[in-house]
Amino acid sequence: MPYKGRIKKKAQELIKSLKLKSAPIPIEDVAKALGAKVIYSPLNDDHSGMIYAERNGRIIIGINSFHHPNRQRFTLAHEIAHLVLHKKDLLEQVHIDKNANGRRLNRDNRSSEGEDKMEIEANKFAAELLMPTEMVEKDIKHKSIDIEDEEAVVKLAKKYQVSVQSMSIKLDSILH
Repeated sequence: MPYKGRIKKKAQELIKSLKLKSAPIPIEDVAKALGAKVIYSPLNDDHSGMIYAERNGRIIIGINSFHHPNRQRFTLAHEIAHLVLHKKDLLEQVHIDKNANGRRLNRDNRSSEGEDKMEIEANKFAAELLMPTEMVEKDIKHKSIDIEDEEAVVKLAKKYQVSVQSMSIKLDSILH
């Protein structure tokens, strides 16, 4: 299976294991089901979130409370991706956050630049977790949808509680 397909499949397996069948995906419940504690607090604007393991192994996900709720949801899904895909790296990470007293991975502006393999994987996983291909396909099955139809894209984005840009990218990948 191609690299991109494996990441997507991992997200789909998580959705199936948690018996999630409709949008919006209850992303905080997903984090809790995986044993992570989610904390919303103000961070610098260029930091969307972070994930770290406390010395006792408990996983903490920090989300920037200043960001838009849709961005917070994507960030949480992104950090969940690190937990699912990169747990070993997370537990062995050498970057120590003195305030958090543990190991961490950050989601910041660099993570969206498409240069770091782990960040690329986390973004792909997050997109599939929040906008499962099967669910989106079902939503558009009997509609002639065009990604240029802003009203239709906005409606779907609201349903999935994601940005219009994220939904446009998802629809483009499904339709092309």
